[in-house]
Amino acid sequence: MPRTRDEILRERRQLKTEYGDMFDSVAALLFRHDPIGIAFENENRDEYEPEAGTILLRLRDCASASDVLRVVHEEFCRWFGSETAGSAGRYTQIADETWQLWQARYGGRTDGMGVR
Repeated sequence: MPRTRDEILRERRQLKTEYGDMFDSVAALLFRHDPIGIAFENENRDEYEPEAGTILLRLRDCASASDVLRVVHEEFCRWFGSETAGSAGRYTQIADETWQLWQARYGGRTDGMGVR
């Protein structure tokens, strides 16, 4: 059954609460790199928040930037289709920066965040 707009927004608020500035940082870097070409100056800065949320949910299973690259590419293929998403190489810089953010925030933790 499809989720309602309220359910989607509630889930996004929960992710923002759980991940704090990490959620905003990942959404901002996706907006900055704009791999799909949907960011329009400062008009729609929240455009990549859904993708940021689904990427963040999978990062705790990543052990390297190449794992993050796989996750980011898979999520963009899921959200936009493989033709629109393009090749994984399009997401290399995004994956590297996301991995750096993740390591800076969660690297070395043993509470399940950032640990395989």
